[in-house]
Amino acid sequence: MNTFVEETNRIFAQAVADYHRSDNVDAPIVNPYREGTIEHDLYLKNWIDTVQWHLEDIIRDPQIDPAEALLVKRRIDHSNQERTDLVERIDSYFLELYHDIQPLEGARINTESPAWAIDRLSILHVKIWHMREQVARKEVSAEQHAKCEAKMRVLEEQLSDLTTSIGQLLDDYASGARIMKVYRQMKMYNDPTLNPVLYAKK
Repeated sequence: MNTFVEETNRIFAQAVADYHRSDNVDAPIVNPYREGTIEHDLYLKNWIDTVQWHLEDIIRDPQIDPAEALLVKRRIDHSNQERTDLVERIDSYFLELYHDIQPLEGARINTESPAWAIDRLSILHVKIWHMREQVARKEVSAEQHAKCEAKMRVLEEQLSDLTTSIGQLLDDYASGARIMKVYRQMKMYNDPTLNPVLYAKK
């Protein structure tokens, strides 16, 4: 296994477990890694994903007060922007890491950047944590328990496969078999100069 991906899995598992010590969307993050390091950004990435998972649960409460729902929706929007910004920062790390690699003749371009693949890996860790909770529930029917166990097996297979594929992708970048290329998201709806609803208010 690629050692970077192995360490990434360890950090994601650590972050989701740390969040669930309080299991509170308002709990302050205590990032154990030095700011400016890739480890710091990976931990923060999973923390954001874990908090947003719980915000998505909260906003689906059919009894939620509409005013509170709006506040939670705004918070989710802000979280999505933070997530995108962080993914792009992680991609900048890879751009720098592979900056001097000369592509081989016939080198291929991947469909997504490494950081967006790592984004999926982070969310997968959050899914696995919560599916384990469902498997452990005692008050559900045998049928429900069996369904959750089957889903758990699929998620674990996805984790293994995604870990392998990201490792292979990074190895290909290092060898020049793939060309490291990033397209920034350029999201428009949060930009007051590009969203017509926002710039029309000026």
